[in-house]
Amino acid sequence: MYNQRATILWNHQVGPAHHRIGMGCRAEFADAVPGQFVMVRPAGRQGPLLRRPYSIFNPIEEQGRAVGIELLIKVVGEGTGQLCGLPPGAAIDLLGPLGRGFRVPPQMRRAVLVAGGIGVAPIYFLSLAMVKNRLPAKQQRVYIGARSDQELLCLADFEALGYPVTCTTDDGSVGDQCLITDPVEALVAAHRPDMVYACGPPAMLACLGGIVEKYRLECQVSIETMMACGMGACLGCAVPQRQSTTYLHACQDGPVFDWAAIDLSVERGV
Repeated sequence: MYNQRATILWNHQVGPAHHRIGMGCRAEFADAVPGQFVMVRPAGRQGPLLRRPYSIFNPIEEQGRAVGIELLIKVVGEGTGQLCGLPPGAAIDLLGPLGRGFRVPPQMRRAVLVAGGIGVAPIYFLSLAMVKNRLPAKQQRVYIGARSDQELLCLADFEALGYPVTCTTDDGSVGDQCLITDPVEALVAAHRPDMVYACGPPAMLACLGGIVEKYRLECQVSIETMMACGMGACLGCAVPQRQSTTYLHACQDGPVFDWAAIDLSVERGV
């Protein structure tokens, strides 16, 4: 874990409320793994008081050397609005990489990658790592769900790597008008994967969890949650354990968990 001043390299708006922001930082981020995150805030400003957590979207390399990271950020309030308004050259207070990331078993050959909304960020980083590990992209399957075509992110990026991509939207503007878990279940029922990876809203993960339990599949999920510190001090990112009264914490025990270890139904009140 490193605390440093990073520099904005680029800030590209990729949707009505989404930005891809490249940050130049020290080479320690070469060791970051998919699913890990950083805590960021604009440097030298009074607000926001707390850093915001963001999954690492894309490692930036030059001639095989790590020179920075790219984040995918959605504007939802004052803090994210400030970050997405920063120009190239602006300074960023950056803490990370933090947390536990996705694991790719050496025997894995076929995986299903599922993303909902902004949850596409760690899933894309994972897809890059799988290609680097010589897992054939065409043997994997990527599923991306969103509310509408304007919130459907990174399709071209996955396709450029050779991944087959299936999309659904709530309004039917792209792909089928259904939950993204519907085509996922159709696939795993016919062609059993070695692993399911996912990141998205709790309701999507809970639905997907029912599917992986039904078909007895291994599944790793990245939890989206607010954090005050990112280091386990505030205990604000508690995640209920399955068959236990104690809690795990997304910042240290996650944000990536084995689905069998957690119980999102407690948070959803079902």
